Amino acid sequence: MVGVVESWGSDCAHGWKHGFRCGILTVMSETTFHTAITYTAPNEIQMRGYPVEQLMGSVDFGQAVYLLLRGELPDAKVGKLVNAILVSSLDHGPGAPSVLGARTAASTGAPLNACVASGVLNINRFHGGAIEDCAKAILEIVARADEKSVSLEQATADVLDEYRNRKYRVAGFGHVLHTADPRTPRLFELAKEAGARGKYVETCRLIEAGLAKQLGKPLPINVNGAIAAVLLELGFDPVLMNGFFIIARVPGLIAQAREEMTREKKLRSIIPGTHKYDGPAKRNVPK
Repeated sequence: MVGVVESWGSDCAHGWKHGFRCGILTVMSETTFHTAITYTAPNEIQMRGYPVEQLMGSVDFGQAVYLLLRGELPDAKVGKLVNAILVSSLDHGPGAPSVLGARTAASTGAPLNACVASGVLNINRFHGGAIEDCAKAILEIVARADEKSVSLEQATADVLDEYRNRKYRVAGFGHVLHTADPRTPRLFELAKEAGARGKYVETCRLIEAGLAKQLGKPLPINVNGAIAAVLLELGFDPVLMNGFFIIARVPGLIAQAREEMTREKKLRSIIPGTHKYDGPAKRNVPK
């Protein structure tokens, strides 16, 4: 609880000793808040009630992220699906806005944490934020179908017509580089295996078909659109969805910032699209 002080002391330092803060009285009462996420005590850490030492080595990272955000442990197939979502967005090359932010900061001599923060701060509506916006569009169509007692196909067509009249672009479709995002079919395949391919994935595909008809050219579902549909199937609130992109992108930002620190000149002009890849040749993941 914080109370306003009527009179000001002449010595702010003196006021601190008596609980004053430059005219503000801090009353040390009613300060308790509640959390249902993590419990800590001497020699004990519980995440959503599970001892962390039991989680370690027993669940994968996707299951642990799901646990923290949803409150319960998912099965292994859902964990595998969440892992795939995170892997899909680890990195997308030096031209991505978040990576440019991290590399620019690294070029100035900034420490690693500042470089990562710079990259994360570039994640917004038009970079990474498309997941939340796409999810909202899908939910709007599903709600329209329920409210108007029409098919998802009809609701999709109606909403897309309204979007076109408002000149509103649907997020999660099309890509500046890919004509067919290679991550989308794999996510939907894993979603089917996890039992998470229902009306939201169907609606996402209907939007894809509707946009192609409306525009006269294909605008395929990109990874953000696929993630949006799958996370809705898993019951996540759209407000949390961009968080998955942030979680996923941090390792890539670390790698990119470190490469900038160790391979490039300081304070250089970083021009998108001018990089040359000199890493390993294409290779397959061992089975």
